[in-house]
Amino acid sequence: MPTPEIPQPPATLGRSVRTTWTYTLGSIVFILVVLDAMLLGLAVESFNATYDVVSGLLLVTFLAAVLTQVRYAWFLRAGLGGGLPRTVWTVALILPAAVVWVLGLFVAADAPLWVLPLWLAVCLLACLLPTWQRMAVLGAGLAAALLHPFAYALVNGSAYGVPDNPGVRMLLVYAAGMPLVLLSSLWWWRVVVELDRHRLMAGELAVAQERLRFAADLHDIQGHHLQVIALKSELAERLLPIDVDAARANIHETRLIAKQALEETRTLVSGYRETSLENELENAREVLTASGAACELQLTPVPAGPAAHKALAMTVREATTNILRHSDATTAAITLAASPGGASLTISNNGAVSPIPGTGTGLLGLRERLEALGGTLETSMDTGRFELQAWVPTKGTLP
Repeated sequence: MPTPEIPQPPATLGRSVRTTWTYTLGSIVFILVVLDAMLLGLAVESFNATYDVVSGLLLVTFLAAVLTQVRYAWFLRAGLGGGLPRTVWTVALILPAAVVWVLGLFVAADAPLWVLPLWLAVCLLACLLPTWQRMAVLGAGLAAALLHPFAYALVNGSAYGVPDNPGVRMLLVYAAGMPLVLLSSLWWWRVVVELDRHRLMAGELAVAQERLRFAADLHDIQGHHLQVIALKSELAERLLPIDVDAARANIHETRLIAKQALEETRTLVSGYRETSLENELENAREVLTASGAACELQLTPVPAGPAAHKALAMTVREATTNILRHSDATTAAITLAASPGGASLTISNNGAVSPIPGTGTGLLGLRERLEALGGTLETSMDTGRFELQAWVPTKGTLP
């Protein structure tokens, strides 16, 4: 079944992966253009030498074949065996090249070269097919190329041999190696895409593991308390018609156990959410580096009270999240320094692909928290570079 017009790999590909595809596509198009430009030059020479209808048609159809080949190269982004685009594109790729093959039977000049447009079209088409179909299509293209001299002999009464021109022979050799060039390029593209998928999966796995760890801690804390609450509630229910005082005592103990469970849950959540500024800075560098962004830390000991310390840690966490969600950053910088009467934190990154998330709930909540401490939060973006600046008044020293 035909696939969508332009098969696409996952939209979550990082900028470095998309750059790899741009380089791969550029290389393929460059090779096609070089080969086709040489062939086009020979077609123009043939037309100028004869000015006949056949040479004119050959030139026109060859131009059409070149344009469709270059356009068809964009579909290779689907990767090896990625599936064909719409049928009309495949027909547009093969039909003019096949016409050139036929017209080449009636042009004496450089007759062996007029099999190359069809051969190049077959090479492009084969890349998008499954392995066994790919080999069959390449075999059919090779058979069509080998059949051309025999068909030429039937039409003209004599066959053509290997061209004497070294440049023409080299052109044939380069065209013969086109399947290897295309398949190796797309194999490398597939490797890069798979590595990027594994990188995303590793990040998701880390999040899942952290959730499991938190769930296990919560279960360990609450499992016993809930079991005791259930038993004492059941006992109080049974004692209520018999011994009201004993039932009242069990209900009281149940309330105390529930209160203890609530306090321990709050302690767990507080310990899970509140981490030190030093840990947040180190975690930010590790996470950004794992995402493909070179992160530079510039830190100086600055005075900070507990509230400011917590606010700065939350700022680092929120800024790191925004970099991961709203950019394709390759570089990032985090600077923590003392400023008059407080501490300043500057976090910047390149590759910003979304508008400044200043209206998002994350930064809005963070700004409110900083302003409640007498601090400020400012964001800016210029030519794809995003910068966040936070300032908080400080008291005491960093813990």
